[in-house]
Amino acid sequence: MVGIVSKPDTQEKLEILSADAQYDLACACGTSKDDHRKRGGEGKWIYPVTLPSGGKSLLFKTLLSNVCANDCKYCPLREQVDVRRTSLKPEEATRVFLDYYNQRKVFGLFLSSGVAGTPDSTMERLNGVARLLRRKHRFRGYIHLKVIPGSSDAAIEEAVSLASAVSLNIETPGAECLEKVSRKKDYIRDIIEPIKLISKLTEPGSRYEKVKQTTQFIVGAAGEPDSKIVRYVSGLYERLKMQRVYFSAYQKGLGDESIAGEQAEQTGPHDILMREHRLYQVDFLFRRYGFAESDIIFESDGNLSLATDPKEAWAQSHPESFPVNVNRASRLSLLRVPGLGPVTVRRILARRKQTRIKSIEDVDKTTVRLAKASQYLSF
Repeated sequence: MVGIVSKPDTQEKLEILSADAQYDLACACGTSKDDHRKRGGEGKWIYPVTLPSGGKSLLFKTLLSNVCANDCKYCPLREQVDVRRTSLKPEEATRVFLDYYNQRKVFGLFLSSGVAGTPDSTMERLNGVARLLRRKHRFRGYIHLKVIPGSSDAAIEEAVSLASAVSLNIETPGAECLEKVSRKKDYIRDIIEPIKLISKLTEPGSRYEKVKQTTQFIVGAAGEPDSKIVRYVSGLYERLKMQRVYFSAYQKGLGDESIAGEQAEQTGPHDILMREHRLYQVDFLFRRYGFAESDIIFESDGNLSLATDPKEAWAQSHPESFPVNVNRASRLSLLRVPGLGPVTVRRILARRKQTRIKSIEDVDKTTVRLAKASQYLSF
């Protein structure tokens, strides 16, 4: 006997929508064990996250709807795919989030959606949840809203006014790459111009300067090289003052297999996740180590080395910069040393004010990471 649920209740909708939200994984393969792909134990809508500030916490994360009018070939929820479709009403999403929040099971809300109708009609539903929380229930906590590509300026500004953080996925590095995965979106009009508007609305000194903006690339979906992604990442940080850039590896089997061409055929699941990991390492070099785009070393095919992390690749290409004198070098010079991170460098700077450092053991107990660093240091 087959049971057909024609009108799923809120719990069943959450089961469907939160499971589909897994395809929007940000910071899924970072540089520590806490950054890998995972979910909470109580419902797939309880989601461990690394925040733009670097902290960790639990968010209530779901789609408002998995109905989508877009044709993104990397996405298993695109219009052409036959999946079970459902939507939460703004009142439903608000009620169930507050129930978890009041039980102190989550600290905030991460809300996204497929494009149900037009971009603006979808934004009205997303903003509607935030509006209910802020104005009716006086919620002052964390709300992250995904901005729908192609949304009007007015809808975007309302989202910024209601949210703690907003994001619009850049998806690919450039219009040529986007054309390979979507025929419906205009790269400049639907993605770049809205991202620029958010940057302007949240710039220092503005009314919404405390609102954070992030974005995400789908790695490998359009057969693009890492060098192209890195160039765009650098521009997002330098020119648009993006708070954080995330990467999500295109998972073969979820979307249209034609989109990545020969590169997808030659790349295994481990390799694409390692590409994602290497891009996160480059992102850390930009944000925390003082590296520039020109410092990043690529292989002949334009991709980052899968065998060597980008910081060590730079060190191997600049032997004239080593060894670095641990007792005299600047903070930025020490941060260039493979195996030394910001915490260890702070420890070195503090210790050498008190006494001369004579060996790596004077810094901390020797680990594989510090053993590597010692090869690039002099004492």
